[in-house]
Amino acid sequence: MKHERYFDGAPVRPDPARVMRGRVAYSAGCLAEGSVARAYVDLRYEVVAERWRGRGGEIDLILRKDEEYVFVEVKKSARHAWAAERISARQIARICNAALEFCGGLPSGLLTAMRFDAALVDQFGRVEIVENAFGMN
Repeated sequence: MKHERYFDGAPVRPDPARVMRGRVAYSAGCLAEGSVARAYVDLRYEVVAERWRGRGGEIDLILRKDEEYVFVEVKKSARHAWAAERISARQIARICNAALEFCGGLPSGLLTAMRFDAALVDQFGRVEIVENAFGMN
């Protein structure tokens, strides 16, 4: 296990409660992303990538239907409205830049039809998909 160190070189053990909260949050995020992916598959979308990481950032889900690519940001919170509030302008910019990087590697390049959705998951696992939730203005 890697430990952070103070200036005097003494090892600092991570707070076990904090580590456990991080693991729980990571697992909850993975479950939410899985639920969202299944919801899109039910709508006849193809999952192209999950947690795709480019130089500019990470995209939770990349899907395709016909010739359109859909870039999805998944947010989980107790209520859908609270989840939506957690998407910041800075995060939107990172997602858009990562999507441009992804499309740059496709045959149609930056002329690829694309859409940016937000998928909100509440405490009961209910999924709300907001199509065209954000994009580059």
